[in-house]
Amino acid sequence: MAEGLVDGTVPPLPPRYRFRDLVLGDHYAEGEDRVRVEFYINERSFKERLQLYFIKNQRSSLRIRVFNFFLMAVSCTLYCVRVILDDHRHIACHGCTPKNFSNTTENWWGLLWVNRPVWLWALQVSIAIIMLFQTVLMLYLQHKGNICQQLMSITRILEFLNTIPFIITLFWPPLRNLFIPVFLNCWLAHAILKNMLNDLNRALQKIQTAFSQQVIILCSMLLCLIFTSICGVEHLERAAPGVDGKMNFFQASYFVIVTFSTVGYGDIQVNVWPSQLFVAIMIIAALVVIPIQLEQLAFYLLERQKQGASYSKHRAASEKHVVVCATCIQADLIMDFLNEFYAHPHLQDYFVVLLSPVELDNTMRLLLQIPIWSQRVIYVQGSALRDQDLQRVRMDDAEACFILSPRNVMDRHEADQQTILRTWAVKDFSPNLPIFVQILKPENMFHVKFADHVVCEDEFKYALLANNCLTPGTSTFVTLLIHTLRGHEGSDSDSQWMRMYGRSSGNEVYHITLGDSKFFGEFENKSFIYASFHAHKKYGVALVGVKKDEEDSEIQLNPGPKHIMQASDTCYYFNITKEENSAFIFADSDPEKEREHKRKDSKSSLHNEPSSSSKIHSIIASVGTLAIEYYHHGATRQHGAPTESRSDLLSRQSQSQGSMAIELQERRANDPAREALVTGKPSTSSGRNLLIPPAGEEERVPGRRRPSILPVLEIMSSDPEDEETGITFTAEKVETEVDGDIEDIKVWDAKNESDWMKGYPPVAPYIGYTPMFSHLLANPRKLCCLELDQPCSHSNHHCARDYNWPNNSIIVAVESTAPGLYNFIVPLRAHWRPKHTLKPIVIMVEKRPDTVFLESIAAFPLVYYMIGSIESLDDLLRAGILQADTVVVVDRESSKLAEEDYMADACQVVAVQTMFKLFPSSTIITELTHPSNMRFMQFRAKDYYALKLAQKQKREKERGANLSYMFRLPFAAGNVFTASMLDTLLYQSFVKDYMIIFTRLLLGLDQAHGSGYLCEMKITTDDLWIRTYGRLYQKLCSTTFEIPVGIYRTQMQSDSKSELSVTIDDDDQSSTCLSEERAALAELVRSKMKKLGLPESDYDAEATEKRSALSYVLINPGFDTKLELDDVIFIIRPAGGPNASSPMPPRRKYSTRRPKTEGEKREEPQGSMDTRL
Repeated sequence: MAEGLVDGTVPPLPPRYRFRDLVLGDHYAEGEDRVRVEFYINERSFKERLQLYFIKNQRSSLRIRVFNFFLMAVSCTLYCVRVILDDHRHIACHGCTPKNFSNTTENWWGLLWVNRPVWLWALQVSIAIIMLFQTVLMLYLQHKGNICQQLMSITRILEFLNTIPFIITLFWPPLRNLFIPVFLNCWLAHAILKNMLNDLNRALQKIQTAFSQQVIILCSMLLCLIFTSICGVEHLERAAPGVDGKMNFFQASYFVIVTFSTVGYGDIQVNVWPSQLFVAIMIIAALVVIPIQLEQLAFYLLERQKQGASYSKHRAASEKHVVVCATCIQADLIMDFLNEFYAHPHLQDYFVVLLSPVELDNTMRLLLQIPIWSQRVIYVQGSALRDQDLQRVRMDDAEACFILSPRNVMDRHEADQQTILRTWAVKDFSPNLPIFVQILKPENMFHVKFADHVVCEDEFKYALLANNCLTPGTSTFVTLLIHTLRGHEGSDSDSQWMRMYGRSSGNEVYHITLGDSKFFGEFENKSFIYASFHAHKKYGVALVGVKKDEEDSEIQLNPGPKHIMQASDTCYYFNITKEENSAFIFADSDPEKEREHKRKDSKSSLHNEPSSSSKIHSIIASVGTLAIEYYHHGATRQHGAPTESRSDLLSRQSQSQGSMAIELQERRANDPAREALVTGKPSTSSGRNLLIPPAGEEERVPGRRRPSILPVLEIMSSDPEDEETGITFTAEKVETEVDGDIEDIKVWDAKNESDWMKGYPPVAPYIGYTPMFSHLLANPRKLCCLELDQPCSHSNHHCARDYNWPNNSIIVAVESTAPGLYNFIVPLRAHWRPKHTLKPIVIMVEKRPDTVFLESIAAFPLVYYMIGSIESLDDLLRAGILQADTVVVVDRESSKLAEEDYMADACQVVAVQTMFKLFPSSTIITELTHPSNMRFMQFRAKDYYALKLAQKQKREKERGANLSYMFRLPFAAGNVFTASMLDTLLYQSFVKDYMIIFTRLLLGLDQAHGSGYLCEMKITTDDLWIRTYGRLYQKLCSTTFEIPVGIYRTQMQSDSKSELSVTIDDDDQSSTCLSEERAALAELVRSKMKKLGLPESDYDAEATEKRSALSYVLINPGFDTKLELDDVIFIIRPAGGPNASSPMPPRRKYSTRRPKTEGEKREEPQGSMDTRL
């Protein structure tokens, strides 16, 4: 037995006991001694039961107090009835003969006897009996200690004073007319009301604030004071001489109110000294009691203003509201939310409840007092971790909950931890409530993956900055897309670029089902590319994505021509407004013809056929090749080349155009514009002439096919002849394109081609990261080789120039490396980017990175880091700023410690200004904390055009624009970015639940099957024959199946076509000073370069500052928008890329400002691989 206990096991029972347990169960022990214990026997006595019912039980005690309050109110009402029915001429005891008094002497007997009817006496006696019984009962139940102390309380004295005299009248009838001050029961009612409010909160669990209780108690006290004064004055004036000198109840009420209000008309006055003394006592009491109550009321009022109010339950049941939770309520953060939230028409009736544990500052108090917000925004001070506070904001009844992170915090991890706890608390309290979460660090996202919508600031920020390095203006493009603008901004400006830029800024992302759409309904059973081009040509909308009506389907950006549009597909497009808010006005103004046009459209849509109008648009859009080819043959006549006849031309083109050319021939006589396409003669329609390259610009070059525009096919052709024709057209251009690629690839030749690969990164930077298919090194580099300026056993380079990179680099300056920086590298190493276009990435960090971060980036090619700061000229030169295309300056977290909030950007602004002075030709992208500080970027005191734009910003702000700074030159050019610009992405997700996914696909943060990606294309001199954006749209859709979505345009001051007027009135003295300053700066840079062993020829001292250039973004420009030289086109390329090559002439895929030295040997660092496609 002892051994079993030592082993920790209990020995089994003998078999006989186990058999008895099985047979008898629990009944075998009935004969043994058992004791039953009863609990709470002290509550079974009669007194305890009464205490339980009258005192301890909250609900029963509340009912009793409500009944007592009703009795007190009835007794006061009966007193008023007795006063109104009283006859001053019969003043005597019950059954006695009234005595006559003179009209000149006081009638003191009138103070002792009153005229009380029998029925009134019976009611008052009944009430007195009930009150006396209850008073005695409560004395018995509450008896503890000294009984005299309880009897001498004011409450007991009043109860005995108003009950015992009525009981005595039962036994002595003459006393039935005895005056009893029943009106003093109002004070008993006041005491009952105070206790009743406490019981109401405990029993019904009503959330009543101390302020509301104090208001009720104050009102009750004022009412009791006035009522006591009225009754006391009226009764004491019964002793006044004569009948006319006495006051009735109404006159007494008038006198008391006039007296207490300090008006004192003097038309009614008291005549006897007792009433005068009573009035004086009541005034003194009022002067003492009322200020005390008012002081308490003011205290509770201030506390309530600090804590905020509670959202009404009745309002929550009848109105819709959303809850915004934040650590601190910052004015900029909340105003951005309110402006974007209420920008949607169907959200105008929503209420916004702000929940924060921090007291409102003065700025927010003033903002919430503005009428437009005071009626719709409610502030509640409390914590999202307390269920009581969540109940105060009616979280269960809310439509959504937004959990926002503070913008300006030093410890971003701590801020994320608070956000995570709030999210968990809200999810626990209301599991079915949609939650919108804003997180700062990507490594904390997996804690809130269950939320409906999550936006990580660092993740989007770095991806946006990375895309901005390759596609300029991406930050402005995305910012304008996710903000609600009406497109009216800049309409009153004299500058053409402001009008174009302001109108295009109104484009947003919308969605609609194809079967319900007027824009896209006619393109059912057509290819996606065909629908996108013709929708833009006909309606001016840009169809960029689609989502199938299938389970687990994803949004696809430009799925390519193989996707056939179905009625159940959801279309995503760019437009000024959504289709439901658009009006369709046809060119034909005849109402009869318009109705006929609509009738035909409706019939054709029923049969899934395009209307006749859409056919005409399709034909016109598809005749580019025919017209251009005929023009080429006609143009060569003057050079002696044979001219092809019109019939031979139509016959030759019929292989690719089919019946389209025949239909064109039949309609030629009725349409001069179409006739011009065939005859080559000029037409009055400028739009048709744009289809034809101008004479002299497109001379035939031997061995090279003239540029032309293919038709956009409805469906990818399966005809072998059509396919052969298409391949023949593109093969010639592919050959030329490949030659250019091979020339560029030569500089990337490496010893081992197998070291370069595409795949998923082997090391995840943080938990929850979704791997992206990228360019990788088969063998990750050693950590020592990642440091740019420190030689190791594998490399002996001391600066960026020693690496001899074929492409210019990208420098990103950060205070410290964070896992979010990984999202800056991945978009720049995306698998779909050609290898020879990859640019080296240099991370300039002030603190040494940790090993985990270095291991995560070691597998990426051409990624380095160095310890340095942008404030040091030596560090900038070693990092290769002279060989860099772009310098990205990321916001510093330590700058959040600035005493003045808006001074957080001081370090970045001054450092960037210094870089701009030293290296004026560099492109610098800066992240700021506050958008208002962007006016200091590239600041000059006498830049009058910048001052003009500042006035423009003020006017837009006065009009209530959501982006008042949109016309600032640094923002329009995409050179300035703030993380606060991404806040509206979360807010728009409440209305457009696809916005976060759409933006992630657009920036390359996610990869969906069959989805395209954002890239760029630059317009060169060889591309100007295309003339217009609409023809470029057709060119891209018909060859590479790419969809253009915007233009990044740069205008120079010397351009005569530009309306830019940058006037800088510098006098000769200031110009001389400026030249001397530049010379001094150039000498400083050269001295530093000489010290570092860098050739001084790399520095261009004659480079001018980028003052005369103005850049801006046009989202979804019009079909007839003319293209200009150096325009950068935002395009969405289909996944996998088309079989055809780019429609543009071949050009170099990289550029460098550093001239290549003849015979210079390029040495690749260890880990660089062959990058041939």
